[in-house]
Amino acid sequence: MVRYTEAERRELASLENMRVRLPDGTEVPFSTVAEAKVGRGYSTINRVDRQRAVNVTADVDLSKANTGEILADVQAKVMPVIAANYPGLRYDYEGEKREQSETMQGLGRGFMLALFLIFALIGIPLRSYLYPLIVMTAIPFGFVGAVIGHIVMGMPLTVLSMFGLVALAGVAVNDSLVMVDFINRARDNGMSLDEATRAAGVKRFRPILLTSLTTFAGLTPLILEKSVQAQFLIPMAISLGFGVMFSTAVTLLIVPSCYLIINDIKRAFADWWAIVTGKEKAGTQEEAQVEVVK
Repeated sequence: MVRYTEAERRELASLENMRVRLPDGTEVPFSTVAEAKVGRGYSTINRVDRQRAVNVTADVDLSKANTGEILADVQAKVMPVIAANYPGLRYDYEGEKREQSETMQGLGRGFMLALFLIFALIGIPLRSYLYPLIVMTAIPFGFVGAVIGHIVMGMPLTVLSMFGLVALAGVAVNDSLVMVDFINRARDNGMSLDEATRAAGVKRFRPILLTSLTTFAGLTPLILEKSVQAQFLIPMAISLGFGVMFSTAVTLLIVPSCYLIINDIKRAFADWWAIVTGKEKAGTQEEAQVEVVK
């Protein structure tokens, strides 16, 4: 640190008497090259990576807006204006925003692992790569129901909502699994594909509906809770409750349709493969037999 002696720094008059050395070596009074104003200085100067940094924090009034809406507005309207007025300015989100971003990244990795485990656990007993995909068709429709539930209840999507969606992925497949397993068992017992699909919709309607209704009924007290302690858990309960109900309605219609479509595709592929391989060989054998007879 290079500075004047304490005696020269004690009075403001020393600033007026200070001489500034120019590039050519001459010295001029400070007042000829600069203008001094009395004002308020910084109490502290914080630096990050040797650059000056300012922390801006605020508390959110949840009755008027949520953190996501405020940050989106700041990102779209406020920061571009500030960055244009101060070239070289850099900014980043810290605190809860950064923690939320890290949480979402970890949640995404966990969700992909959960989908793989669900696929494996369903595929092993069903001994198929296609039937687990039919069962898992209920998952995206459950997500749609969760979003609709947040809209109906007037709640924003939060990190806890995302946790509820991950849990929903494991719950929503239960109804689909029951229906697909019933269709497979009915076909093993000699029932045709169309008959097995219709029977699954009729005979599994009541257990599937009751399972979903009891799940939603168990979550209803939490969804309707007004206490402050339960507010952060309500979004997760909404994701689970409404997602299960919506996926149930879709399961009764979409899963049998997907089952029939998959079997049609398998039959068409088998016929095509038979044409490419089996019939050509059969034709060659018939021609050979005819030549022998002649």
